[in-house]
Amino acid sequence: MNQNKKAYLFAGLAVLFWSTVATSFKLALRGYDFIQLIFYVSAVSVALLFVFIVVQRKVKLIFKQSRKKWLVSMLMGALNPLVYYLVLFKAYSLLPAQIAQPINMVWPIVLALLSVPFLNQKIGWISIAALFISFTGVVFISSQGGIEGFKQVSATGIILALVTSVLWAMYWILNVRDKRDEVIKLFLNFAFGLIYLTVAVALFSDFKVELNQSFWAAIYSGVFEVGITYVLWLKAMNLTTSNAKIGNLVFLAPFISLLFIHFILKETIYITTFIGLVFIVTGIFVQQLDKTNRGHS
Repeated sequence: MNQNKKAYLFAGLAVLFWSTVATSFKLALRGYDFIQLIFYVSAVSVALLFVFIVVQRKVKLIFKQSRKKWLVSMLMGALNPLVYYLVLFKAYSLLPAQIAQPINMVWPIVLALLSVPFLNQKIGWISIAALFISFTGVVFISSQGGIEGFKQVSATGIILALVTSVLWAMYWILNVRDKRDEVIKLFLNFAFGLIYLTVAVALFSDFKVELNQSFWAAIYSGVFEVGITYVLWLKAMNLTTSNAKIGNLVFLAPFISLLFIHFILKETIYITTFIGLVFIVTGIFVQQLDKTNRGHS
């Protein structure tokens, strides 16, 4: 198997695993509140990332951080996992998975907007059009099958799901500026986040452990939302000859996710969810055209 085929294999596995996490989030939230869930997800992620660091013989890099880099990790850990996942899981607790997961996907559009003030990039009319296309998708998804669906959907949940896109776009911008080893900085960010979350659970929840379906769903989420899947994705990006083609595979995840949501969570998938998802993905593709055009100008 050549490197490019390996890249597609690793990327395909990552997309498949990411397609399952919306379902695992909802299963875990049946037995845990959103604060407990992010605590256990982060704990598993930190443990798994440390194992990868040991296997890669990079433990020494953890202790070779400058004072500035330690501070960066402390701040990044507050943003993700603490704030980002608290908001995300609260949104999941208020919304059906078929609504929360696709809306969370609009972050590339938000990223284009935030790149104007933070990265001094220009935004073209194509990106503005992409924004409207994607948010048309959000409206379709929020309708839950028709006009009457708007009365049943949680407005707070919708807002929180949209806020996660802003938080993730901010995290991505800051992460790009941090040139450290990817696994090391992710481990340190989550390690500090876990410290904050330990305090949050102690103050606002409790450390409940019951070996039931929700517990195993939380463990699964920690393994496949951040840990193994992130490493698989990095591996794919390092092996591929075309990051753009590999990156486009991510857009398969929400469509595959609907299958798991339907067959495992037993949610009725509305046609408006599918239409909305098509709008969101189309908007993201259109926004990428704007990046391509600006890259050639």
